[in-house]
Order: sequence, then structure tokens, then C-alpha cells
Amino acid sequence: MTEELAALLVLAFASTWTPGPNNLLLANSGTRFGFRRTLPLILGVALGFPFMVFCIALGLGELFQTQPWFRDGLRVVGIAFLGWICWRVAAAPFPGGEDEGQGAAAKPWRFWQAALFQWVNPKGWAMALTTVAIYAKGNALLQEALFCSLPFVAAACTSSPSWTLFGAFIRRFLGTPRRFRIYNLAMGALLAASG
Repeated sequence: MTEELAALLVLAFASTWTPGPNNLLLANSGTRFGFRRTLPLILGVALGFPFMVFCIALGLGELFQTQPWFRDGLRVVGIAFLGWICWRVAAAPFPGGEDEGQGAAAKPWRFWQAALFQWVNPKGWAMALTTVAIYAKGNALLQEALFCSLPFVAAACTSSPSWTLFGAFIRRFLGTPRRFRIYNLAMGALLAASG
């Protein structure tokens, strides 16, 4: 059990620290809104993904495996939503610029938005299903669901704030609308590639 836990912790830390949709959104939000205003997004990612792993380990993964309509529908919704997010990131206005206050583009994500995003994040589903397939044997559902999900809480509580701080640090180098625009286009492209 100790070796399994160590292996799962390595997997959790590796997957939560590497670039992906969650981390790129955190970095982008840190750049645009700073650390404090990004806290709801940080918590939504840090708790939302482990909750999804928990639910999959309790049996939701079975539905994903046995019902092609569910899997395919989720894939289509996930790709469409990720495309929309990529566009929003790439088109985000310069902080403090005259068009920044217009519409939802000027608001950081809320906790529930970040938590719900996990359910349409293609990389998240792949990681969650892989984790449950490897570490949940179907013997004690609740124990195994906790075993699979809690390491991701620990890992995300370190990676999510760090990616946000990275974004906040980058902001000081993006002092002009042109630099910020290039940064946003790059983040949008990376986000599209990460999905």
C-alpha cells in the first residue's frame, strides 16, 4: 500500500504541475487579475478535479466506459468549451485598458465555474480514468475513491497557487498592450494545444 501511495503521489504531482488547461488558465488569470482575485479559480481546480476522480472511482467511470453516447457527448462539449475558452483568453483586453471592463471578459472565474470545467476538460477525464483504472480495484469503493482523489488535493494545493503566482509575476513584463496581446495569443494557442 505504501508503494502504491508513493506511485500515486508521483502521478498526482506530475500531472498537476505539467502544463495543461487548468494550469494555463491559472497562469492567465494570475496575469490578468493577480493572485487574490484568482483564489476562487485556484480552489475550484484544487478541489474540483479530485472530486471528479472521487466520483469516477465511486462508479461514474463505468458510465463513461459503457455508454458511448455519454463519452462522445462529453468529448464534443469539452472540445467546444475549450475552444471558446481559448478564444476568450486570446482576445482578452489589456488590464486597465478602456475595453477591459466590458462584459464577462473582465471577471475572474468563480469557484463553481472552475469546478465544473473539470467535467469537460479532456485531459482531466483522461487522467482521472487512468488513475481509477490503475488504483481502484472495486473492493471498497469509498476507501478507494478517497485513496485515488486525496493525493490530487495535496498536489493541486501546491501547483495551482504556483501557476497563479507565475502568471502574476509575468504581468510585470507585459506593460504594453502589444506585449499583452502577444502573451494572450500565445496562451490561447497553448491552451488549444493542451486539450
